[in-house]
Amino acid sequence: MKCPYCGGFDTQVKDSRPTDDGTSIRRRRVCSDCGGRFTTFERVQLRELTVVKRSGRKVSFDRDKLSRSIEVALRKRPVSEERIERLVNGLVRQIESLGESEITSEEIGRIAMKGLKALDDVAYVRFASVYRNFREAKDFEAFLGELSTEDEGRPEGRGDAQD
Repeated sequence: MKCPYCGGFDTQVKDSRPTDDGTSIRRRRVCSDCGGRFTTFERVQLRELTVVKRSGRKVSFDRDKLSRSIEVALRKRPVSEERIERLVNGLVRQIESLGESEITSEEIGRIAMKGLKALDDVAYVRFASVYRNFREAKDFEAFLGELSTEDEGRPEGRGDAQD
């Protein structure tokens, strides 16, 4: 692990324990070169996943990229950081539990949209506008029409979005 202070690679773990939510390991480290102390958080990765892009190009799955796109969709929405982290953890678990070593970017988008829809309608529409590549206002109108039709069959109150 590289020291954030001096850039040295000779760091030692002084303490290691699971985080409260159990999704990662918190490690306290000390740099042998400069004596700097810092904390890292490490996540368990069940399998190495490859994302197949629309162009056919293959890249390694990046949890942080998924997290950033979810956070952008939820920007300035009344959703706590804890709920966002739980959503991202759940999405990653869903993706990993598919049992495949390759997954298409479209499938990741569908899974993310499903999670966002249960959490926040505005974020769901924001994410969909990028995922479905909306180009004109009529694209939004058509999508919102689909959303309204789907919501007619759902009970009032959106109880699924509450903790």
